[in-house]
Amino acid sequence: MNEQKSEKDPESVEEVLGELDELAADQHEVCIRDVLDDFGGRSFGPFIMLPALLEITPVGGIPGVPTFLALIVAIVAVQLLMGKDHVWMPDFIQNRAVGSKKLHKAVKKLRGIAHWLDEHSQGHRLEKLTEGVWLKIAASVVILLCCAVPPLEVLPFASSAPMLAIAAIGLALTVRDGKIMVIALLLAGAALAGGAYLAVTYTGEEEAGHYDGVPFVTGP
Repeated sequence: MNEQKSEKDPESVEEVLGELDELAADQHEVCIRDVLDDFGGRSFGPFIMLPALLEITPVGGIPGVPTFLALIVAIVAVQLLMGKDHVWMPDFIQNRAVGSKKLHKAVKKLRGIAHWLDEHSQGHRLEKLTEGVWLKIAASVVILLCCAVPPLEVLPFASSAPMLAIAAIGLALTVRDGKIMVIALLLAGAALAGGAYLAVTYTGEEEAGHYDGVPFVTGP
């Protein structure tokens, strides 16, 4: 079945979540290695989009989680910038796992966001803006946004601004929507400017947080 699925790239956010849900249905625990095996090198978009979507949920307010997710995205973006044809992850990330029930719950929470994103995107629209040099531009911007995440962690949920822009870029790459890509790059500029402003003006103290069972953050 996996071989059959690998013939076609996922073309919507809901398709990406559907494949994750299928993985969770087939086993008791899902690690990042399983996700890599399932998606293979078919598309960099989902690997950029999914961690960013997870970060803009309440999970993003937990200290350390945004930086870990940004690290995953940055590793993918560097490979995209280098023109690699498949996604590679180091073993310490590949071995991160989550129980199937928790993954089902996370997928369910993202279904509403996925439906909204799919309704507002259109596959193969201005597709040339998601190919060639635009891939390099998108990858470079994603790397820059990932670098902005760790310092913004001291501000409650401030790291969600660059992650939102990253999710939009991942969406554009997944559905091959050039209009979304342009909007995402503009959003990235706004996120970086807003993040810089917050970093300069914020005077509050970081709030401690705790969360059990964050998908793919807890080791096996």
